[in-house]
Amino acid sequence: MAKKKSKKPAARATAKSRAAAKTSARKKSSTRKVVAKSNAKSNARRKLKSKGRAAAPVKRARPKQHVAISHHRDEDFKSDGLRAYAQYRDLGVVEASGGVARAHVIRLIGPCDPNEVSKLHFHDVDFQMVYVLKGWVKTYMEGVGETTFQIGSSWTQPPRIKHLIMDYSDDVELLEVILPADFKTVELAA
Repeated sequence: MAKKKSKKPAARATAKSRAAAKTSARKKSSTRKVVAKSNAKSNARRKLKSKGRAAAPVKRARPKQHVAISHHRDEDFKSDGLRAYAQYRDLGVVEASGGVARAHVIRLIGPCDPNEVSKLHFHDVDFQMVYVLKGWVKTYMEGVGETTFQIGSSWTQPPRIKHLIMDYSDDVELLEVILPADFKTVELAA
């Protein structure tokens, strides 16, 4: 007669595997709860942050742009710009950018006459940058004071900053970049 094998070791193995499965399930469950809580926190944070933000700006279609090439020629300097004491050499950026920007070289005519030149004003622009190509220019800007810029110097002027030219060398030339191409200049009473 064959001996009956005891089921106890198999029963123990099954009980052990069931216990291991329960432990594993508990670990997975607690991990899921932690992940769910952290996701809930993240989502709550995202919701709070997004409540304070303005809607994303609508992206305007950019005008078609093309290449602008401009080589130096003295005859390209015209006295048809903003100031009577300056000549402007248009660099073709207005047309090339579809009116997004303007770039020109400004040649201030010497000698400087402070009575004509030194008038406090501002430009209603989005961006303005000036780079000194030749000579020097002395300016006043609100919040900055008087500054003399020499060849190789540059500066930006935030929108609507009050400023004026105080003096300049007889040979000064400036590169100016402005956005948008068309803008309003407001002269202020002294």
